[in-house]
Parts: sequence; C-alpha cells; structure tokens
Amino acid sequence: MRQNRKKFSICIPAYNRARYLPSLLDSAFAQDYKNFDIVICEDRSPERDQIAAIATSYARRFPGTIFYYENDSNLGYDANIRNLVDKATGEYCFFMGNDDLMCSGALAHVADIISRHDSAGLVLKSYAWFDNSPEHINQEVRYFNDQRVFAAGREAITICFRRSGVISGYIVHRDKAHAAATDKFDGTLVYQMHLTAHVLADSCAVFTPKVLVLCRNGEPPEFGRSDREKGKYVPGYYTPQARLNMVGGALAILRELKESKNIDLIEEVTRDYANYFYPCIRDQLRLPLRTFVSLYRSFGKMGFNKYPMFHLYFAAGYVLGQNNFDTITRTIRNFLGRSPRFGALR
Repeated sequence: MRQNRKKFSICIPAYNRARYLPSLLDSAFAQDYKNFDIVICEDRSPERDQIAAIATSYARRFPGTIFYYENDSNLGYDANIRNLVDKATGEYCFFMGNDDLMCSGALAHVADIISRHDSAGLVLKSYAWFDNSPEHINQEVRYFNDQRVFAAGREAITICFRRSGVISGYIVHRDKAHAAATDKFDGTLVYQMHLTAHVLADSCAVFTPKVLVLCRNGEPPEFGRSDREKGKYVPGYYTPQARLNMVGGALAILRELKESKNIDLIEEVTRDYANYFYPCIRDQLRLPLRTFVSLYRSFGKMGFNKYPMFHLYFAAGYVLGQNNFDTITRTIRNFLGRSPRFGALR
C-alpha cells in the first residue's frame, strides 16, 4: 500500500464520457477537506486516450493525488468496482460515477461523521438529480430528515441494501469491502449491494440527510460490452430483461448472504423493493402494453406479487406515464423533505 494512508480514496470507474471528467475532478479538488486521493480505473473504452490525457493533466497539477490505471480488457461494471476497491488505499472508498459531481463540503461532512462513528462500515448518502447543469436540480433523494445510525446486521442491511443502487456517493470501508471481494455477481450491475450486505453484517451504517453528490439525469448507460454483460444488457438503454437481471442479481446476493452468513433478509428486502418499486420500472413505462404485462408477471414470479404496492406501481406508472409519475414523486419529496415511508422504514 502507498504510504501516508488517506482518509478517502475517491474511486472513479471510467468508461467513455471523457467530456464530464474535468468537472468531476474539479468538484473533488474544490473540497475544503484535502485528506484524499483519487483512483481512476479506465475500462478499455473507445475514449481511453482522452481520459488518459485528462488524468495526466490533473496529475501534473496535483502531484501524488491521482492514481490512474488502464484495464487490459473490458472488465465490466461489477469487476471494475472490485478493481477500484483493490487499487484504493484510503480508509474509505468514496465512489463517484464518471459523469456526476461532488457537492461542496461533502468530504468534510463525511469525515466528521466517521470521526464520531469510527465503527461505521458504510455512510448512506442523500443525493440529487440534475438536468443539463448542476443549477437545474430535478429532485433530491433523502430517506430521513435527520442523521441516523443503524445497528450492524439485520437493521443496517435492510435499510441500506436497496438504497445502495446509485454508485455516486457510495461510501464504504475499504478494507472490509476488499475482504468481501468475489466475482460471483459479475454481470448483475449491483456489486455494491453485495459489499453493503457483507460489510454491514458486522458493521453499523450511518445515514446523512446532507446531499453529498449530484447525479446527471438522462445519460444513457454504457453497460453490455464486457464478456459478463454481453447478452444481458444493450448499451444505450435498459431493456426489460436488463431490469429483470439487475433485480434478480440483488435477490441472488441475498440468497448468498443467507448461505454464507446465516442472515436471512430475503423477505424483508423483497418487501422493501416492492414498497419502492418505481425506479425498477421507470424507464419501461413506454413499452407496449403486452410487453409491459409480461414484465409485470416476470417480476411477480420473483416474489413481489404478494405485496400490494408492487401492483400499484405497475398500474399507476403505466396509466400516468413517466413524466406525470416523476412530477408526483418530486412534489411529495419536496413537501416531506424526504422520500415517503412505507412498511418497516422508521
């Protein structure tokens, strides 16, 4: 490991989108907390040369801070997340999507949380989506109005598992994540959920209501090019099968957790998914009715059909459409100052 271990390694999985990388790096170097380094793992994309040039330029401006790696082959999303954990040497990994931005004061805020909860395996973020520019916030995602600590094991995993889906602002204890490394879930696009489950089996989690990152809305996905992703995903958009693969991957992680750790949370987390199922179908609402019904039945067979909210999301989402449903969701979040709570969420 590198000497003088930093508190954070800002971990960036890089595949194309070179045009956004300078803004992301600027948002990191603008932080008033400086105890960090940046690890970039470029996953053999067509824009490798541009990404390398940007990384080299910033490395000259900020010597000893940026560590840039190029993968020999396209590892895909999950394996590259694992690769970043392996390359990182900070106490905590602070992941950032390659087209997103870190909010002012984010690192100082998380460092303060960690200083008061030094056993935390994960810090669960609040975040916001923006359209076109960071000044045009679409909506904020906040699960609670106040900071909360969740006990290791069932409580922390149940709360944090599904809410670990967005990689930007995913903050996890590096060594504990590294100890959980596995390739079992490569191709699921939810590897960080595996890390969440295994790290929080023995460590607490802390939620913060402060928005830490801004996520770019509407950028098409790049998944589907690695060997483990081909045939499951189509670059440029999420097919119905892609959504089934991702949710199925999350459930497979829960089954493995039961086998390896004797922690059975399949019922609790399946219910949690059902109570907040809209993100799983948001980009599928323009499907032909017959295809949409087929998707509904396929998800139902996974165990969601026994939960009323699951059926409500499919019916209301298709009738209202994405724009209207998004407006309703945004209005409710703005009014409450947080996401609505269903089921066991405290």
